[in-house]
Amino acid sequence: MALHFVFPRTLEDLEHEGHEDNRLYVHNHVDIASLVSSQIEEFVKGVSFDLSEKEILCVEEQDVFDRLYSLAHGFSLLSPSSKLNLVETLRSNFAVLLPNVDSLSRASHDHIPLASHRNAFKIYTFFLLNILLAQHTNNNNASRVEPPSARKKKAVNSWNWEAQRARILNLIANSLEINLELLFGSPDLDEGYLSFITKNAFSMFEDVTLLKDSDVKDALCRIIGACSTKYHYTAQSCASIVHLIHKYDFVVTHMADAVAGAEKKYADGSLAMSLVREIGRTNPKDYVKDTVGAENVGRFLVELADRVPKLISTNIGILVPHFGGESYKIRNALVAVLGKLIAKAFKDVDGGEVSSKSIRLRTKQAMLEILLERCRDVSAYTRSRVLQVWAELCEEHSISIGLWNEIAEVAAGRLEDKSAMVRKSALNLLIMMLQHNPFGPQLQIASFEATLDQYKRKLKELEPSEGAEPSTDADDFNGDGEVCETFVKGQQQDSSTDSCLSQSEDVIPLQKSSVPDVGNLEQTRALVASLEAGLRFSKCIGATMATLVQLMASSSATDVENTILLLMRCRQFQIDGSEECLRKMLPLVFSQDKSIYEAVESAFHTIYIRKSPIETANNLLSLATDSNIGDLAALEFIVGALVSKGDISSSTISALWDFFCFNVGGTTAEQSRGALSVLCMVAKTSTGVLGSHLQDIIDIGFGRWSKVDPLLARTACLAIQRLSEDDKKKQLASNSVRIFSILESLITGFWLPSNIWFAAADKAIAAVYAIHPTPETIAADMIKKSLSSVCNDGGVNVQSDIDTGSGSMPLTVQVAKLSRCLFIISHIAMNQLVYIESCARKIQKQKLKKEKKDNENQSIHSNGTVPTGTQKDNDINAELGFAASEDAALDALFEKAEKEIVSGGSNEKNLIGVCATFLSKLCRNFGLMQKYPELQASAMLAFDANLQLLFTVVESAHSEIVRSNCTIALGDLAVRFPNLLEPWTENMYARLKDPCVSVRKNAVLVLSHLILNDMMKVEVKGYINEMAVRLEDEDERISNLAKLFFLELSKKGNNPIYNLLPDILSKLSQQNLSKDSFCNIMQFLIASIKKDRQMEALVEKLCHRFSGVSARAAAVAAVACDITCVYSGVRHNMRSSAVQCRDCNSRKSRWSG
Repeated sequence: MALHFVFPRTLEDLEHEGHEDNRLYVHNHVDIASLVSSQIEEFVKGVSFDLSEKEILCVEEQDVFDRLYSLAHGFSLLSPSSKLNLVETLRSNFAVLLPNVDSLSRASHDHIPLASHRNAFKIYTFFLLNILLAQHTNNNNASRVEPPSARKKKAVNSWNWEAQRARILNLIANSLEINLELLFGSPDLDEGYLSFITKNAFSMFEDVTLLKDSDVKDALCRIIGACSTKYHYTAQSCASIVHLIHKYDFVVTHMADAVAGAEKKYADGSLAMSLVREIGRTNPKDYVKDTVGAENVGRFLVELADRVPKLISTNIGILVPHFGGESYKIRNALVAVLGKLIAKAFKDVDGGEVSSKSIRLRTKQAMLEILLERCRDVSAYTRSRVLQVWAELCEEHSISIGLWNEIAEVAAGRLEDKSAMVRKSALNLLIMMLQHNPFGPQLQIASFEATLDQYKRKLKELEPSEGAEPSTDADDFNGDGEVCETFVKGQQQDSSTDSCLSQSEDVIPLQKSSVPDVGNLEQTRALVASLEAGLRFSKCIGATMATLVQLMASSSATDVENTILLLMRCRQFQIDGSEECLRKMLPLVFSQDKSIYEAVESAFHTIYIRKSPIETANNLLSLATDSNIGDLAALEFIVGALVSKGDISSSTISALWDFFCFNVGGTTAEQSRGALSVLCMVAKTSTGVLGSHLQDIIDIGFGRWSKVDPLLARTACLAIQRLSEDDKKKQLASNSVRIFSILESLITGFWLPSNIWFAAADKAIAAVYAIHPTPETIAADMIKKSLSSVCNDGGVNVQSDIDTGSGSMPLTVQVAKLSRCLFIISHIAMNQLVYIESCARKIQKQKLKKEKKDNENQSIHSNGTVPTGTQKDNDINAELGFAASEDAALDALFEKAEKEIVSGGSNEKNLIGVCATFLSKLCRNFGLMQKYPELQASAMLAFDANLQLLFTVVESAHSEIVRSNCTIALGDLAVRFPNLLEPWTENMYARLKDPCVSVRKNAVLVLSHLILNDMMKVEVKGYINEMAVRLEDEDERISNLAKLFFLELSKKGNNPIYNLLPDILSKLSQQNLSKDSFCNIMQFLIASIKKDRQMEALVEKLCHRFSGVSARAAAVAAVACDITCVYSGVRHNMRSSAVQCRDCNSRKSRWSG
């Protein structure tokens, strides 16, 4: 009786006889290590010769078996050529054996030695796999020990093992796929054989480098699939797969491929179902402990659902209970699994029996309900994942129209989620829903309502007069939730699909006569239901505009970027309000976050620039005419950036000039002004763009078109101001008289309306000082003319209200002219001051340049001999301090000129200062100021000499315009004269308590600017608490500005809020704040302290600060300590400071109202 081969636990176990008498084992083991290389070569050749020349079954002969074992045992000692020889011989023999085994079922096997074939089959498999594992282990060990250079040198002489490895594994996979039932005498193969194969196959799955070889990976997947499914080795394989999935993240996709491949090849999903049951039976608490394993298992389920969706859908009930588990990673995975199943498992739901179809529809509906429920999951990760799954379903067109609006409303609600990742997913979902919406490319509410109204009338005509039942949305949609084709086609015909179409363009509504006949009553009902769903969707998206504006002010860059993308998509589909909201992104170009700036620039380029030159010019001038001051500043910044990059072409600039010069048909004066405004922005970067059209600027800007649009004159003044230096010189040489006469006429004349004149005169005065070589001369003439116009014309008698004093002002003046006169004087004074400063800087710059040149000359002569006279002069100048005296003289001259402008002394009278006495008395006369508000506004802007009077006016003036103007003026004075304003710090902070919203807002802006730019000390305690109170201001805009201030303040240095917080808290405790307001303020401020050491020290400070205070203060202290503990407890892990804080709280009474 032939000996039979039994798979040993290890290779060395073949040397032991064992307990079975008829087992094949090694009798004569040759130690390869004891042989020299030539002997090894001969030994290998002998074995190869015998295996090649004899029958393939000779491998079970004792001599051949012993020698083959010896070579497998010492395989690592063989040379590359010997290894290749041995492997090729074994592999070729095994390849020849397989067809013989496969033919056993088709032949008469009475004379065929089945035992020998079975032995040979097992022996070839055993030795090939052992050699493969031995070589793989040697390669891994060598790569760990040898340096890279040695490995590279060795690789030159090594054999191509990777190719042999793939061939061996594919051969073993092929051996499992043939019919082995007769060979083993049963459908279930030898337990030892299957155990050996699967054990080694799973061990190779643990090596990520092996799996990178696609041939190796495919072979391993085939081996696992065949053993587990074809030969019913499911339970053991299932346990190994689950173990690998928990341990290695890289094995997840490969195992999913193996399981799906087995199901596809053998039409048997037993392995997949076993795995699902095994995962489902796992205690949910185990996934909480093993987070890595939970993530891997979740990924595996998602991959499996993607590959075998129908199989998983029939077993999903096993996994649903895990939605109640604590592991959010498993919940995330189950949500993704449901998404895959909804998209793929029910595509042929219309086929099959009615009962089966009903069950599948109910299953799908249950999955959809679970997804909707998970949108309110406690974990932000799961909420975010659900929204991502909805977006994927939307992209796969797997959401029915009956569910569309419900999902849209959920996504709109999640825009206000506290988690940034959820908001990001919600924004992406809405983008996807717009892109794949079933209602057409145009979603304006008015268009929907008009079309809906027409079809409702048509439906009413079709409906019978009696017995008609109202239909619902669900009844009117077809089974797969699609919209009526007629409606979609109609919408596509009447809507533009241009992604950058302006919302302001007219959309032609459907006329009664053009309403297409969609068919019978039921089809019309379906169309009406579709239109109602589309209208609801448009309103849902339109209602998010206010939230999207808030998200653009978010501190999270992803919020801003994705909000911009959504608004761009809304604009493409013409959602109501999207155009206005999108323009609010312009100020974000000043963001310090590079990603936000790039997002704004990219969106701006896509919407407004990526067009033909005429369209681009039209877009830009429309922005310029419709934007406010803040948006114009942002537009100027972004236009300058695009010009510097070359994104705004010369053709676009030419088109802008065509609009300005009315060369484009239908151009209005407003469009001409907008074009010139954009050209002024371009001129900041491309300085020579205005010079060639100066004549057009003068003729159009100050000609008859300025009567149509008076703001055109102001823009023309700005254009003159922005001429390049070369253009200024050229125009002064050829056309200076006309330019200055026009500017003087604008400033001193009355041909512009009052509401425009002030803004135009401001730019005209600035233009004079920008281009005139001696601006003080023409300024003096303008002041004289203005004073003359006031004195020569009769008007309101103000003498009874003003003491005459020493001035020679007229008894009767016109208030409007006096207001303009004061405006001219004040703005000329300001521009003169700026002009003097610029002159001083030029002198200093020339002086430094001269000194630098002298130093360079001195260094040139340093190697030689400096002339005696020059050296002597330098020494004398240094001793006498001539350089210092020159600087002192320059400073004194500048100070004197400044005093002449800003004040009119008794000894030194000047054209501007002579008005100071009159102006002072005018500002003190509150009755007159209240009687003439326009005079009041001009006087306040002109007056800055008497601080006490200025603060009196800002506190007692009834007009909010005056108080706002004074608040802004105080900020300017603080920048220019910080030492003079420092004693009035408390009065400046007092404006934060003004009853007027605009005054408070300006106060917040002014103080934020001064403090954040280090122009005012924030460390001065006792005042900053007023800014903290504004965090809870009733006006949301002011509250947001205060929050922005403290956020920016926390980024400065070592976070000044840390030092200010105890004092802020003490001051707030003395104010009549509600408990909620107090807590909100403190929570916001404490949240800005990020460092653990600062938080710990702050808690200790608060504990000491509140010891021994009064009962009311103790209540406040208790609340403050409670809030601090909330934040510090997380970061300090209940350190001693937190314990002290709790002790402090225990000694204080709680807040009682």
